[in-house]
Amino acid sequence: MNIGIRLHDTAPGSFRQRLESARAQGFSCAHVALGFTWEGFSMQDAPKLLTPELCARVRQDLEATHMECAVLGCYLNLADPDGERRAHTQDIYKAHLRAAPLIGARVVGTETYANPASRFSEPAPQSEEAFRLFMDSLRPVVRFAEEADAVLAVEMVYHHIISTPERAQRMLEELPSDHLQIILDAVNLVGPGHDAEAEALTQDAIRRLGGRIRVLHMKDFTVQPDGGIRSQACGTGQMRFESLLALAKKHDLPMTLEDTVPDNAEQARLHLERIAVALP
Repeated sequence: MNIGIRLHDTAPGSFRQRLESARAQGFSCAHVALGFTWEGFSMQDAPKLLTPELCARVRQDLEATHMECAVLGCYLNLADPDGERRAHTQDIYKAHLRAAPLIGARVVGTETYANPASRFSEPAPQSEEAFRLFMDSLRPVVRFAEEADAVLAVEMVYHHIISTPERAQRMLEELPSDHLQIILDAVNLVGPGHDAEAEALTQDAIRRLGGRIRVLHMKDFTVQPDGGIRSQACGTGQMRFESLLALAKKHDLPMTLEDTVPDNAEQARLHLERIAVALP
């Protein structure tokens, strides 16, 4: 199985050193957020920093360590109501999409956060205004992805605009493109008070979106005394992984661990591998 890790969760060091650390712990791919892992890289300056020369250096380090870039992270707010900021954010996304094929990244990954201060008439996850603003902002970015032969993959989060499998399905139907796909982080679907529904939410996501899922983010969770959901390393909570691992095996999907530290990352990987081996 192709199991990886968020590169910024590895032991501190240079980009190359982080890749080497990940490989030494048995990982084969990475979620790469250059703002956290490449010295001197600023997301706000990405349109001028993501040159072919920089992309070649990133790819060289990946290839030298036999690591794949499963996700090139660009987790910025496409639903910012400020038009000038939103246009600049779109340029940052386009820079990442232009870079992705040069780096060898499978997808450019994003979420759909909307600032509560945006003053939508309803909270952003339920707001049609937020959904429409996001879709209007997303459309030219996806068109650029088509031109760049890159893939933008959207990750659902229960308190974001694309908050449920149903909303993700609606997004894909309104903007049909092979260059718009899904990252599934099943724990991100679990809001407070819904921990008992984690498997049902996972199954719903697979049923609605299975053919469009390109990467899995893997983590665990526990319920806190106040009812909140705390995400943590795989194997340390109550999440079931059989359905996700079966999906990964069926479609040969890369998986990247989240919420690990260097001391437990390898054990989290082994936990998933043990479950996968026992699957029919």
